[in-house]
Amino acid sequence: MAYKNLKFPENSLFLVTGGAGFIGSNLCEAILSMGYRVRCLDDLSTGSRKNVDEFISNPAYEFIEGDIKDLDTCMKACEGVDYVLNQAAWGSVPRSIEMPLFYCKNNIEGTLNMMEAARVKGVKKFVYASSSSVYGDEPNLPKKEGREGNLLSPYALTKRCDEEWGKLYKSLYGLDTYGLRYFNVFGRRQNPDGAYAAVIPKFLKQLIQGETPTINGDGKQSRDFTYIDNVIEANLKACLASGDAAGQAYNIAYGGREYLIDIYYGLTQALGIEREPLFGPDRKGDIKHSNADISKAKELLGYDPEYSFADGIKLAIEWYKNNL
Repeated sequence: MAYKNLKFPENSLFLVTGGAGFIGSNLCEAILSMGYRVRCLDDLSTGSRKNVDEFISNPAYEFIEGDIKDLDTCMKACEGVDYVLNQAAWGSVPRSIEMPLFYCKNNIEGTLNMMEAARVKGVKKFVYASSSSVYGDEPNLPKKEGREGNLLSPYALTKRCDEEWGKLYKSLYGLDTYGLRYFNVFGRRQNPDGAYAAVIPKFLKQLIQGETPTINGDGKQSRDFTYIDNVIEANLKACLASGDAAGQAYNIAYGGREYLIDIYYGLTQALGIEREPLFGPDRKGDIKHSNADISKAKELLGYDPEYSFADGIKLAIEWYKNNL
């Protein structure tokens, strides 16, 4: 894990919003392991206490149960903070189509509350989660920043809005903001349950428990699946990036392309299972193919992802076999 060699000022305090979620809890763990302080803010609507229970006894860790939709909570959470890693958001394209107003309040207003609190409290760097969904129906591969299409879901719209606010907070107020467009992140602690679960943990759980997974569509859609440790690296390197690189959004991926049907058969082979999948309808708002150009993040953030899909999927399989 090359990010463990990164150096921050002694006694630095990181605020991780959504810190009890999949990506957030992994960020908390990484920062604590590097010897820095972490404050975790989460309302536990999609995150889970079990993801952060192991940190509670660490004197460098603090947990606040609170909601980013409340500005006062955000202000208190930013007190004395050096770096904000804003992961708090509701994910899932199809769910956002069913709940557009909630997604606006949570993902746009909530993120704006956090940016304002970070500005008022003098935070050095504000790093926030964006998404590859902002590329919409733009057909060209690889996806490149500055070449976006028509948005296909309320979720994608919330992330595009966050990026525009991030740009304004840099230009108007001088807050160094960095938007990270995550491409299909996977790995330890990702929730396999529920109708909106991500595909890799969902498939793994179903296969391990003797169920038959359903693939939405024909399985020929492709994704740039990105292992969690690459995302940790990107967040931490953004905290060390130049102010000249702020106010922009960056693709965070490995730069590969995997087809869903190939992933399915790869998982069955790794688990020693012979089972054909079921096929269901395409999901509303989904992008058919996704593959990232990561050259901008490499150049301006020093991002250099360590884990290929093959490396990450081995680690993910082992984790789920031991933790389901």
